[in-house]
Parts: sequence; C-alpha cells; structure tokens
Amino acid sequence: MTNALAPYRRITIKIGSALLVDGATGKLRAAWLASLAADLAALKAQGVSLVIVSSGAIALGRRLLNLDARNLPLEQSQAAASAGQIALSQAWAAALAEHQIVTGQILLTPNITEERRYFLNARTTISTLLGLGAIPIINENDSVATAEIRYGDNDRLSARVATMIEADCLILLSDVDGLYTAPPSKDPNAEHLPFVAAITPEIDAMAGGAASHLSRGGMTTKVEAGKITTQAGTAMIIAKGTADHPLRALTEGARHTLFAPAESRAQARKRWIMGHLELLGAIHVDAGAARALLDGKSLLPIGVTRVTGEFGRGDAVAILGPDGREIARGLAGMGREEADLVKGKNSRVVADLLGIGTRSELIHRDNMVVLMGLEAKV
Repeated sequence: MTNALAPYRRITIKIGSALLVDGATGKLRAAWLASLAADLAALKAQGVSLVIVSSGAIALGRRLLNLDARNLPLEQSQAAASAGQIALSQAWAAALAEHQIVTGQILLTPNITEERRYFLNARTTISTLLGLGAIPIINENDSVATAEIRYGDNDRLSARVATMIEADCLILLSDVDGLYTAPPSKDPNAEHLPFVAAITPEIDAMAGGAASHLSRGGMTTKVEAGKITTQAGTAMIIAKGTADHPLRALTEGARHTLFAPAESRAQARKRWIMGHLELLGAIHVDAGAARALLDGKSLLPIGVTRVTGEFGRGDAVAILGPDGREIARGLAGMGREEADLVKGKNSRVVADLLGIGTRSELIHRDNMVVLMGLEAKV
C-alpha cells in the first residue's frame, strides 16, 4: 500500500459539480462533503497546505432559482452562478468549520492568471490565507464571465491556480480513477495507466484528442490541465472521487494516474524567467553583491549601485555586474521608484523607508536566474 500524497506539501484539489451536487435532486451531497472535509483536516494536521478549486455554483443556483433547463441561456447561467456561489461558499465554510478550519472565497476570471499584476495580487492573497491557516476555495466568476472571457472548464482553471501558487501536486477528483488507453465505457479491453511520464500525442489520442480552447469537461480537458501543470514542474493526479473520503483513499493506495512533472518547480520557474519574459529594466550591482548572487543569495538593496528602465513589481529585469555585463535576471520585488529609493541602503533603513513588513530583497533568489557564461544556472 502506497500513500500517493506523501511527497507533496502544497496541494491544489479540483472538485467537479457532479461530486458536490446530486444530479437528480440538485441538492448538495452533504455527507460526501463532510467526509472530504475530514480528509482535508487530516492532511492539514500533517502540515500540508491545501487550496480547493470547486465547481458547483451553477448547479446549486439552478435549484435555488427553480431553473429546470439543463442548458441555460447565458443570462440565466450567470444568475444561477450568482445565487449558487453564496450557497457553495456557505457549504464549504460549514463543512470545514467542523474541524476549526477557516475558509476564504476567491473568484477568478482568466485575466487574473494571465496578466502579471493581477496574477501577483491573487497569488499574494492565496499565500496570505495559507499562511494564516485558512483553506482558500476558488471558483471561476461565472456570474460575470461570458463565453469569450472564461476558462471553459475548472480542470484548466485548477491547473492555472496550481501553477500560480507553485503547488507540488494538482489532484483532479473525477468519476473515473485515471487515464485509460481508451474510454473504458466503449472498450472493455482498455487498460488503466498508473503513470504518465510525459504527455505525448499518443496520450492525447487516448484522452480523445487535443482540446479546443472552449471545450469543457471529460478526459481531454484533464490531459490539457496536465500539460499546464507538468510543464511548470507540478505533478498531477487523476483519481476517482465519487465515494466518501476520496483523499484518504489516495493515502491508502487507491488506483489513480500520476502525471510526472517535466522538471522541478524551481527549474521550470527559472527556465520561464530566462526564456519567456521581456526585460523592462536593469539593476547594477557592486562586486560584493555579484559574488553573493553567484553563491545563491538574494539581491539586497545595499549592493545596488544604479537602477535603469521602467518596471513594476513582478516585472523581469537584468542584473548587471560592475563591468556592465549581465550576470543574472529575475522578477523585481519592488517597482523602479522604490528600487531607486532604497538602492545602497541596508535592510533596517529599507524598513524605515518602505514600512515594517516590506520584504527586504530587491529580487528573491527563487525569482532569479544566475547566468554562468552563456548558460543559465537553474
């Protein structure tokens, strides 16, 4: 018996509507949710940080507003989401309160995970909730989203959230226990795949082909979510969630499919910094700071001699040594004006200038790639 969750300390869990809401009655599956809350409490007691991406708002709202149609027009779908989001957040809050766990609701739209400043603000909110011992409950803001500005499904939303918060693992709880070589409902000879080392065209074909941008649900979008997470260094598990205590089942050896991350989270993040961000400024450092960076330290303001360019917090900047050559690049921990204000000053003075609680690093080592010759040290 193998505990599938043992390696992970920060986990994002996606819960589908069919797990939370009874399809026949439209009512919350309260006993199932209570069992899941007990599983979450057990993991949290072991020091695991947990983030939930929960569907169910429209399904609950449809019943509350007496909307019988299965395929609602947009305006009714948005209204159902609006009513259902309240019921959904109340259900999660009540279930976790039984274990003295506080929840926080966050509603996202695609621009929040795609635009850097919104991304940073959302990540900070989630990280702060986790630091305070809460469990964030996240959903797409379906009450205002339209077909043109939505994720399309919560599989991909959960993948974006998992990578945004640098989760170790994303768990997709579903009505199936993983990926098969073919849909088992159609092919009795389909074989279960316990491990996927990389998502290849063959894996895409097993899932039903590559997903379109707006396709919803099914194994196809789960594999698309796997592409997002694994390329960012986050593992992904697809597991059956219909029975009570689905997370406990995973710790007790329940069957599932594990998608391996392409590389470590730190490597993936730094490779992304190195290859996919436009540099918006430069920070010049003295010889002492340059040596510290090569030793794996963060960049502190005291070692900065000059700041150029126009950049904000989270933008990519180059770090130049005393001879003017680029020795590193990273994501700025403060904007140009703040960086200019604190350059050359020690941490105590930085706190006086920017306020107590302000991070003293101009660029944290986790957000930096140190260049070694023509290659990046990741």
